[in-house]
Amino acid sequence: MKMRLASKNCAAGKMAALVAILACSMVVAIPVRAEPGITGVSGTVQGGSEVVRVEFSEPLAAVPTGFVIQQPARIALDFPGVVNQMGKSTVVVNQGNVRMVNVVQATDRTRMVLNLTQTTTYQTNIRGNTLLILLDPINKTGVPVRTSVFAESRNVATAPLKNVDFRRGTDTSGRVVVSLPNDQVGVDIRPQGQDLVVEFLKTSLPEGLHRKLDVSDFGTPVQSVSTEQSGDRVKMTIVSKGAWEHSAYQNDSELVVEVRPQKVEDASGTTIGRSLTYQGEKLSLNFQNIEVRSLLQVIADFTSFNIVTSDSVQGNLTLRLKDVPWDQALDIILQAKSLGMKRIGNVLQIAPKDEMAAKEKAELEAQSAIESLESLRTQAFQLNYTKAKEIADQITGSTSSGAADTQNARILSRRGSVIAEPRTNQIFVTDIPSRIAHVQEMLSKLDVPVRQVLIEARIVEASDTFGKSLGVKLGGADLRGVRGGDAGYSVGGGNRVAIGSSYGAVAGTTGQGGSVDPTANFVNLPAAGQLGQAAASFAISLFSSAANRYLNLELSALEADGKGRIVSSPRVVTANQVKALIEQGTEFPYEESAVNGRSTISFRKANLKLEVTPQITPEGNIILDLDINKDSRGETTTAGVAINTKHIKTNVLVENGGTVVIGGIFELTETEDVTQVPLLGDIPILGNLFKSRGKTSNKQELLVFITPKVISDSGSGMVR
Repeated sequence: MKMRLASKNCAAGKMAALVAILACSMVVAIPVRAEPGITGVSGTVQGGSEVVRVEFSEPLAAVPTGFVIQQPARIALDFPGVVNQMGKSTVVVNQGNVRMVNVVQATDRTRMVLNLTQTTTYQTNIRGNTLLILLDPINKTGVPVRTSVFAESRNVATAPLKNVDFRRGTDTSGRVVVSLPNDQVGVDIRPQGQDLVVEFLKTSLPEGLHRKLDVSDFGTPVQSVSTEQSGDRVKMTIVSKGAWEHSAYQNDSELVVEVRPQKVEDASGTTIGRSLTYQGEKLSLNFQNIEVRSLLQVIADFTSFNIVTSDSVQGNLTLRLKDVPWDQALDIILQAKSLGMKRIGNVLQIAPKDEMAAKEKAELEAQSAIESLESLRTQAFQLNYTKAKEIADQITGSTSSGAADTQNARILSRRGSVIAEPRTNQIFVTDIPSRIAHVQEMLSKLDVPVRQVLIEARIVEASDTFGKSLGVKLGGADLRGVRGGDAGYSVGGGNRVAIGSSYGAVAGTTGQGGSVDPTANFVNLPAAGQLGQAAASFAISLFSSAANRYLNLELSALEADGKGRIVSSPRVVTANQVKALIEQGTEFPYEESAVNGRSTISFRKANLKLEVTPQITPEGNIILDLDINKDSRGETTTAGVAINTKHIKTNVLVENGGTVVIGGIFELTETEDVTQVPLLGDIPILGNLFKSRGKTSNKQELLVFITPKVISDSGSGMVR
């Protein structure tokens, strides 16, 4: 809701100023008992025109007075002697040009503000207990904007301006500060296109102030400020960019013109593009040299707040505020006069800041003195879920070592004390009643059951091994010293064949003295056995009985493929933010030498360990601080048994009941060996008879899956 107040001459005393304010605000204050009441507001369309229907409990005696505001588009109506009986102050219409209707009740009147999409005129018609507000169709011309002019000074002689300065506000606003010759200088402020023109009547511009200030680097809507002499007045042009709004206020002989980014509202009334600091209803103020106490009374009448002003609030103020929230206007007035405000319910206490600080200090000193003299009381508190010693340390602000921290950490007063009884889990607090009430309030939040979490870990350790080896034995022998007949099977033409590794001819060659030497071969490159396994072999022996000579060939090969998987699934239940540990394993002894020369036996663990600290977030997720070990027995050395260790330590966020893989260790080892006879092994195809090949591939992988679950508070079992 808006309110436009204008005064041409308010320097004739307190009563004259107040009369002029009420006269210019278009408000008719009639001391009539508030008997009629507004019972309902609605919007309809009748005959192509938009109509706002206002229902009353009794017929109105006269047509309400009102005015139209262009920016923002609003229509304000005043109902003297009428109260608001709807039980609410805002009615959302969203019908055509009308967005919403605000109804605010003052002491002797009620103001209704129609928030429009575009500016238009209106007509009123009373029909019994109903008031019809007919909105005219929207035209392109609209209502012309009226500019307000500060009261012109009656002094004929011109006076020079003292200074022109620019400052940046805290909310990206630009402030032009002008030092006037006196507090009676007339000022005319009007928008002109994208610029803001300020004219100082009956003034002159010194040579040093005839300049242009480039303030574009300050990050405000103001780009430049230029001043020049124009007849008997000084003309100041403030060039701005973007959408902006302005306000001006004068404190004694200092005028401040503030240009700030404009707040843009969408259809729902939500402010976008800028944070909303002030949320009061908008009003316009235009006063020249008005007393501060009278100005505060105007705001009190507008807001229906009770304002208590100190006797030390004095002085006059000149200001021009256009379409600003009332709380921002009050803030500007308080800042201009160094005043402070304290709100208690619907009462505003206003006094100088120094006076309010001194009063608050005196109240605190009096309260401290009362606490030092007030009688003590002792009260026992039974704790259910927490330990008495821990609560006692928190109340007294003591550390785990028992040393007291600063006095600010104590909840008790200086004379207060607490005794913890661990056997019955009670605490006995001795202090003044107000501090005991604080302790009771704190215990209601601390002594609560703690939720528990089930942490299930699945540790998967998989291995995949593959080995392949291929070798050849090639030898020859003379059968002339061999007894027992010819070996093998006849294949015709005096040639024979022996197949298999059991034939003596396969492994033997002719030794000295005509005997068979089973270890002598031309080529001895057999396949290498793996994992204690003997390689399979295939042998062929070709020989001629006529020549009594034979040639044997043995092919040996080995292929081993092994896959294994070890799955460990430790589970543990713990309270929220409490560390839990579960482990299982074996301790291996090893000999350790001492300083005196005597050896001692020590033990080292090879175990599976899960150490976790859960934390339940307000959203229901779980933060886990994990430390996982997966150890196993390794090689046996002269110093003892080696331990193969796999360790993961991390911090992870998991949803309740979800599963996450927190880490994986993957190892791949591939080896390929070739043993051959030099030169002969490089012969294509036939070279395979003079070489041995071996290929080994080992894969090991460790995966850890974590699944946390919050145990149900109402159920007796775990949530699975």
